[in-house]
This record gives sequence, structure tokens and C-alpha cells, in this order.
Amino acid sequence: MRRPIIAGNWKMYLTLSGALDLVKDLKERLKGIADRDIVVIPPFTYLHSCHKVLEGSNINIGAQDMHWEKEGAFTGEVSPFMLTDCGCKFCVIGHSERRAYFHETDEMVNKKIKSALIYGIIPICCIGETLEQREADQTFDVIEGQVRGGFAGLTSGQMGRVIIAYEPVWAIGTGRTATPEQANEVHAFIRGNLAGLFDTELANNVRIQYGGSVKPENCDDLMSQPDIDGALVGGASLKADSFARIVGFK
Repeated sequence: MRRPIIAGNWKMYLTLSGALDLVKDLKERLKGIADRDIVVIPPFTYLHSCHKVLEGSNINIGAQDMHWEKEGAFTGEVSPFMLTDCGCKFCVIGHSERRAYFHETDEMVNKKIKSALIYGIIPICCIGETLEQREADQTFDVIEGQVRGGFAGLTSGQMGRVIIAYEPVWAIGTGRTATPEQANEVHAFIRGNLAGLFDTELANNVRIQYGGSVKPENCDDLMSQPDIDGALVGGASLKADSFARIVGFK
């Protein structure tokens, strides 16, 4: 059985004091949960401080992005080596906002995934279609292209360490949410692609999160679907009560 994973992406929000208050609250609220992985994903500037608060707890630290090189003349970038030094165990790669606003390609996503794995970081690779692509019945073509491009050249062993987050772009920050059935249909399609690229056993073991406006009100229905293994949470992860409710899904 696949182990659920709930991750909270804070994006570009909170002050340092607010971030520390949040992780202290979550640490207390979630300390009894042991049957699922919990990840908070602060901005880079808060990673080390949040890690110090959460060290030894059941909550892991993740980063929102990374460069694929260990070091070098890449002003403004953060390397996987730096992330591990801050206590990061996870990193979001290929988020729709990175693809849309910073023009990240599947090739760049692929490089980052391979680099993260070298440094022992678990990649959370985001894939998903825009509203225009869904309305043009291009969802499955887009998903297949992102899967093939993002995971090109990975061995089965490497792919088994990757987490996928399906994030329909049209349901992020819009208040719209794919129905549990719509989300599960795409998750099942992703597994079918993985089975073709690797094998059925691996496809059945890879964890796939849903990442489109997950809230306390819809988390139970989403998580009841057979191919949904967790959630990549946005705005609802910025408040301890709402994120704790999602982590504690029924």
C-alpha cells in the first residue's frame, strides 16, 4: 500500500516570525501522526530556521525549487547541495508557476530531478494542464508529454524515488477544483504512462499527489480515490488549523 504524503507549499508568503510560529504550532498539532509523510515547503530564506524547529519531529522540510548544478556562477539560484545543508529532504520541481512565469521546460525539469536524486533529495515533480488545454481536450496529450520529458533517462530505481504531483493549472488559486473523479482519472492515466515507460509494479508503487486547491472541505473526498496518494497544498497550508485538518484526512 502506498504511504500517503501531504505537503504544504507556502510559495512567497509569511515573515520569518510567522513561519516559525506556524511550524511550532504544526509540530504540536501533528506530533501523533505516524502513518503518512508530512512536508512543509517554506521560502528559501526560512528553510534553515524552520528545520531547526522541526528537527527530530515527524514533519519534513522541502524546498520550492532548485538549480541542477552543485555550485557555480548562477546568481540568485540555490543548489541541491545547499538544500541538503539546510536539512531539506524534498524539493518541488516543475511547479506550474515555475513553468509559466520562469519558462521552465521539461528538459530543465529532467535535469533538476536527476540532480536532486544524486544529492538524496526526493523530487516532487509537478505536471498538469492549463484551462485552455483542458477545454481543447488536450489534457492527456499534455500529461503524457510532461511525463515522457520530465522522466526521460531515469532508471526504474530512480523513478521509484520520485513523487508526482498532478496540479491542474486551472484549479490553482482560482477556487475551482477538479472533482475527485476527474483528478483520479488523470492519476490513473499517469500510472498507465509509467507502466509503459517502466513497468506495472513501479507504476503501482509511485506516489501521486493531487495539487489543485485542496482544502479541508474537499480533502476527504479527494483522498478516498484509489489513485490519489496525497496532496500538494497551497493556500490552506499557511494556517495551522486548515493544514492539520488536511494532514489528518479521513
